Amino acid sequence: MAEPALKAVNSRQSEILAMLRQFGRVGVEELATHFGVTLQTIRRDLNELSEAKVLVRVHGGAMIASGVANLAYEARQLVAHQSKRRIGEAAARLVPDNASLFINIGTTTEEVAKALGGHSGLLVITNNLHVANELYRNAAMQVIVTGGSIRQGDGAVVGAVTVAQIEKFRVDLAIIGASAIDAESSHAIIEHARRVVLVADSSKFSRSAPVKIANFSDIDIFVTDRLPSDEIADVCRRYNVEVIETGDGGETESGEAGRPPE
Repeated sequence: MAEPALKAVNSRQSEILAMLRQFGRVGVEELATHFGVTLQTIRRDLNELSEAKVLVRVHGGAMIASGVANLAYEARQLVAHQSKRRIGEAAARLVPDNASLFINIGTTTEEVAKALGGHSGLLVITNNLHVANELYRNAAMQVIVTGGSIRQGDGAVVGAVTVAQIEKFRVDLAIIGASAIDAESSHAIIEHARRVVLVADSSKFSRSAPVKIANFSDIDIFVTDRLPSDEIADVCRRYNVEVIETGDGGETESGEAGRPPE
C-alpha cells in the first residue's frame, strides 16, 4: 500500500522513517544523540509523524505503523509481537501429535512453528525458511522445504516449482498467514489440506486488502488476538469459521503492556 502522505517532512524526519523501516523501533534518547538535537525536538518529530499515522508512539520512542509499506523483515517481526506469540501458541495447541501440516510464509506462522517444540511425530511442509530453521533440529519431527526461488526480503520460497511440490501432498492441517492468503502457493496449500487455520493479529485489518472476505469460506479456524469489528464476526459466522481470540493483554502494538508514550 502507499504510505500516508505527510504535509511536510524535514530531512531528519525522513531519516527517522528510514531507521524505522530498518529496525522497526527507535528510541527518543538514541535519536537525540544521533541527530545532535534535544529530546523535545525528537518528541516533536515523533508526534508529527504519529499524527500522519506512519508510526506509533510507545514508551521512550516510536514503533513503525503496521500499514507502512517496504518494512524490513526484522521490523515486521517486532510489530504486535506479543499478540503474534499468543496466537502462535493457541494455534499450536490445535495441532495433534503425529499430524501432517503445511506452514506458509509470515511472521505469525513463524510464531506457530516456535510453539510446536513440544510436539512429536509431525510432518511439516513449508515454503518459509524461518519456519524450517526453527524446526529442523527437532528429532521428533520431519521437515520438508519446498523447492523454488528464495525471496530475499523474507526468506519465502515462491514460484511455480513451489506450487508443484505443494500439490504433491495432502495434509491434515494448513497454518496460513493473512499477508499471503491470495498468493498462488497459499491457494495450493488450502486446496491440499483437510483443515485450514488462519493466524492473524488484529492489526492486519487496518491495512488495505488484509484478507479477502470471500476467502473466509476456505477457512475452518481463525486464530487472532481479537476480532476488530462486528462485521468480521458476522462474516465468520456466515462461513462457519471457528474463532479463537487470545486477547490483547493490554499491550501497545510494540508489545509493551500498560506503559504510556512519552
